[in-house]
Amino acid sequence: MASARQPRRAGLVYGVVTYLIWGVLPLYFVLMAPTGPVELVAARVIFSVVFCAIIVAVTRRWRHIGALLADRHVVGPLAVAALLIYANWQLYVIAVETAHVLEASLGYFINPIVTVLLAVIFQHERLTRMQWAAVGVSVVAIAVLVVAYGQVPWIGLGLALSFGFYGLIKSRVADRVDAIGGLTVETTLLVPVAIAALVVVEVGMGGLTFARTGVGHALLLASTGVVTAVPLMTFAAASRRLPLSWLGFIQYLGPTLQFLIGLLVLHEPMPAARLAGFALIWAAIALLLVDGALQARRAHVPRG
Repeated sequence: MASARQPRRAGLVYGVVTYLIWGVLPLYFVLMAPTGPVELVAARVIFSVVFCAIIVAVTRRWRHIGALLADRHVVGPLAVAALLIYANWQLYVIAVETAHVLEASLGYFINPIVTVLLAVIFQHERLTRMQWAAVGVSVVAIAVLVVAYGQVPWIGLGLALSFGFYGLIKSRVADRVDAIGGLTVETTLLVPVAIAALVVVEVGMGGLTFARTGVGHALLLASTGVVTAVPLMTFAAASRRLPLSWLGFIQYLGPTLQFLIGLLVLHEPMPAARLAGFALIWAAIALLLVDGALQARRAHVPRG
């Protein structure tokens, strides 16, 4: 019994570490000033490639990476996934640098509901009544937030949709692509996009900050590779050791931390109407969590 608990306990630690890192990213990106969002995301791609290359070299997995790049059934979906995650990173950094951290947290609160809808549309999965109720409450919540913001919360919806489609595409090659292999291929494919972005910043947006703001800032930018890769590694370790239902609960740690940072640390406004929209989203999440718990319990009931 104790030996069975140990992998689960380790998985819980890995899962919490993963979402703690993702949850405090707003504070990390705030430290990146005066680097703008275009340069920051491009740097994140470049230094992620560097960090992944080090890991691949240490683990001697170049042949595996080469096989992934040579397999058109893998590299095609990963190329689309790469563009989606680039858009997701860009939106997230823009959210942080324009004081929209609360809206960014909204995107990741909504993401599981978007994932459920995508599963219905593209994988023809059937929803339970409680899942449909969660979707309905979410639609009402978004309507309330449109009124509260005075416009559609494009950043939140963009983050939820880009990450939802990213997850959908990655799920189709999950049996052939591990976390580091996938990140290595995706960021490698994004290098031309990142280089083009850096050229645009240097030529038309006031110049790059990387070589002009001191060694400390350059090292901070370089650390984006580590900050990108490490939580993916810990998430992969958690997913191997924990039931999916546990990960379903833990995943809300990230947006909860982002919400608290936006509200209490960065002092973004939260009028009553906006809070009502968030409260409806949390109610939808509660429905999903209860549904997940009920399904997990049914799965463990012995059949006679």
